[in-house]
Amino acid sequence: RPQVSFALELEFSCSVLLDRAEVTLEASSDSTEATPEDNVVRLSAPIRYEPDLFLSSDANLHRYEVHPLGTFPHGHGPEFKTTVKVQNFGCYPVRNLTLRMALPALGYHRATFLSITRVLADNATCVLQNPPEEPRQRGTATVVPVHPEDLLHVDR
Repeated sequence: RPQVSFALELEFSCSVLLDRAEVTLEASSDSTEATPEDNVVRLSAPIRYEPDLFLSSDANLHRYEVHPLGTFPHGHGPEFKTTVKVQNFGCYPVRNLTLRMALPALGYHRATFLSITRVLADNATCVLQNPPEEPRQRGTATVVPVHPEDLLHVDR
């Protein structure tokens, strides 16, 4: 019984988005066959498009001052601007994209050391949520306080 194997590699257009790929394969020969109906097969496969997302961030403050415990200056410190950019380098559109950011805003004994003063959003909807008062159940975000640590013996 002769047998032939081959692979199909399909490349899809960026301008026409399909849900499924359907291929019909038919084998024919010059011989007389008793069951020619089994010479045709139809294959169908769902198509999923892979996004090519690029996430980048840039900050205007690259040095941070750490003061000894109990000597924090009163009032606000320097303004810290962070720009987060999500880019789609692929040719397929991306819908319903959600970006979640957790900011380390609580220190020892839940002392606040970072507060968001402004959110400037371009082509996006931003929702700010305050950290929970009590740790939530498993599966949701939890804010863990940062405890003091002796860094005298650490080079970096």
